[in-house]
Amino acid sequence: MSPSPRAALLLAATAFSTLVLPPPLAIAAAAALAVATYIDARSVRAAPDVERKVPQVLSRGVASRFEVAVAAADARTSLVVQAATPDLVVEPRRASGSFEGTIRPRRRGRHTLPALAERSEGPLGIGRWHHAVTEPTDVLVYPDLPSARRIALAVKQGRFRESGRIQRGPLGLGTDFESIRDYLPDDDIRQVNWRASSRVGRPMSNTYRVEQDRDVICVVDAGRLMAAPIEDHTRLDVALDAVAAVAAVANVVGDRCGAVAFDATILREVPPHRAAGDDVVRALFDLEPSGIDSDYELAFRSVSGGKRSLVFVFTDLLEDAAARPLVEAVPVIARRHAVMVATAADPDLDAVVSSSPANERDVYAMSVALDVLNARRRVAAQLRHAGAEVVEAQPGHLGSACVGAYLRAKSRARL
Repeated sequence: MSPSPRAALLLAATAFSTLVLPPPLAIAAAAALAVATYIDARSVRAAPDVERKVPQVLSRGVASRFEVAVAAADARTSLVVQAATPDLVVEPRRASGSFEGTIRPRRRGRHTLPALAERSEGPLGIGRWHHAVTEPTDVLVYPDLPSARRIALAVKQGRFRESGRIQRGPLGLGTDFESIRDYLPDDDIRQVNWRASSRVGRPMSNTYRVEQDRDVICVVDAGRLMAAPIEDHTRLDVALDAVAAVAAVANVVGDRCGAVAFDATILREVPPHRAAGDDVVRALFDLEPSGIDSDYELAFRSVSGGKRSLVFVFTDLLEDAAARPLVEAVPVIARRHAVMVATAADPDLDAVVSSSPANERDVYAMSVALDVLNARRRVAAQLRHAGAEVVEAQPGHLGSACVGAYLRAKSRARL
């Protein structure tokens, strides 16, 4: 319990009254005020019924609504306070009685939202009682799922720039039998269906379509390079946002999706299967970058077997020496699979290069930024020479860039 500001003012007035009243009378008034404050606070000692409704699954950087309902059956005045946390931004943090607010996570992973604190004020307004009225709540913070779902919906409705769907591919690319038709002069002899030709008495050819259901594997680097900050998050955050988008689109177009997360060891693994978007996100949402170098060859060996797949490698292209293990390991997997190396561009470097230098320090900063960007271009060229395609985009657009590359590869029957 605690006195209210009103009680403090009354006590101050009682103290000043000693200038005109006999001291015993002023002391009696002060004692009476203390008793009244205690009784007023005791009248609201019982905690009110407070219910907090918070979504159990949140998305990083996306505000979600929560509700606090206070059932006050008496004349008390309630002030509800939500404790602040570094990773969960709550607005508003305090309100009188029931209220609605928003919670915006700053980091992925598993977090605990502290219990609500409630302060009840008695009917006289001079005594208060403090309560902890709810239990801490565990919440799961996923990557940016709303953006991933918007991209998947655009693909499903045909509003994305690439559809990823083809009805028939050229000879040699199709593997699914479609139909039998009359033989044409340009048909390859391997298309002739001899049994059907014998039955109808004229040459007949088989036609094939390219398989629509293919395997897409997201290989996520969780080593030290992915801990680098980019805007208000890490490169691993940006990569997982893009993984969520690719997995959501794979669900829409009917492909099988899987994932592998690694540093020096294999950290997480999801075998490719249908409707795997949610499984991939659940497996990777709390992944954090480590401080060790990544073993690309180990990761690529884990996915090199099996049928031909589209393999997205989410990593950072820093400079030649740091990227050498990646460049050397790409041929291990490019011989069998279509490989795309996805990386986020650095907005800070772009801003330094595109702005006019104001002083000597800006000139030096621009020179360093140009060196870094040139090193990234050299690494990208080496990866293309090794058989991989490089997808680079700004952090907020990496997901859509990866989806565009994925659907283009699918429509061109590269999978």
